[in-house]
Amino acid sequence: MADHPGRVLVVDDNKVNRLLLARTLELQGHHVESAANGRLALARLNDEDFDLVLLDIEMPEMDGFEVLAQLKEDRALRDIPVIVTSSLEGLNNVVRCLELGAEDYLAKPVNPVLLRARLDATLEKKRLRDQQADIIRRFATPAVADDLARSGFALGGRRVEVTVLFVDIRGFTTMSEQMEPEDTIDLLNDYYALMFDAITSNGGVVNQMIGDGLMAIFGAPQPLDDGAGHAVRAAQEMVDVMALLTADRVQAGGSPVRIGIGIASGEVIAGYTGTRQRATYTCIGDTVNLAARLEAYTKEAKRSIVFDGATATAVGSTVTLDALGSVVMRGKTMPTELFAVPGY
Repeated sequence: MADHPGRVLVVDDNKVNRLLLARTLELQGHHVESAANGRLALARLNDEDFDLVLLDIEMPEMDGFEVLAQLKEDRALRDIPVIVTSSLEGLNNVVRCLELGAEDYLAKPVNPVLLRARLDATLEKKRLRDQQADIIRRFATPAVADDLARSGFALGGRRVEVTVLFVDIRGFTTMSEQMEPEDTIDLLNDYYALMFDAITSNGGVVNQMIGDGLMAIFGAPQPLDDGAGHAVRAAQEMVDVMALLTADRVQAGGSPVRIGIGIASGEVIAGYTGTRQRATYTCIGDTVNLAARLEAYTKEAKRSIVFDGATATAVGSTVTLDALGSVVMRGKTMPTELFAVPGY
């Protein structure tokens, strides 16, 4: 029996071949379905989940080469491993199959011992890839996981227009000194859950978590129409839900929790930084630095949300604005026009 049984689709126009292959695989413990040509195979693959495909090449309506080409172009199906089983001879045919994404090529008549070995090895590779994808989905944001699946991993960056948001809890160090460690962790987990929901539901990507501080990006790795507007709406939601959390805490005898949010819009370099062994998706540039400075300035401004002129221009008349004047932020030489939303 196979160590890790899989769900296998056998694609062959010859009914005898289909039945014999299916019987061989079922005796090894695999669940087997079959299709008589490439068109039917693609329909099954789009409707059902399979771990592996055994694919003949010479078939009516749609041959194996066409199936491989369509699988390679289909993002949802391209990671399904395919082992070609064919009576076609010639190195060129083998090379063509491998170039189109086939995992392996077995000549007919297929040796059952060799088939079992290749099948087990291919299913194990798929199992490891699935585990890796699950880890990426668990520890990367959906947008970053989607970018990795779409484009692959490469160190480096590109220039993009984004809106950057920084948020942290006011006076968190003092607050945590007066709390039990378990209570601090509970507070942070509630805070993260509320902040993540407000950010992601508005199209943002949480990029960094440092203590009680979060950095979010609107417009990378995937483009986002009206990133500035989404960021401002997310910030308002964040303040509103934290007010609800504070009300619950105060009612239970706890201390209030207040946050400060800084938002800036402009060009950044976005991409993966670090090494091939350990990397993170991040944005670098003056816009990032300014957003961090604006978050710190919320204390002086006595406002929960402060953003720059570029963000104010981007949101236009869709948001009522309070002009806070010009301020030379720490580390900068030129003044920055500051804005806030009434009531925040």
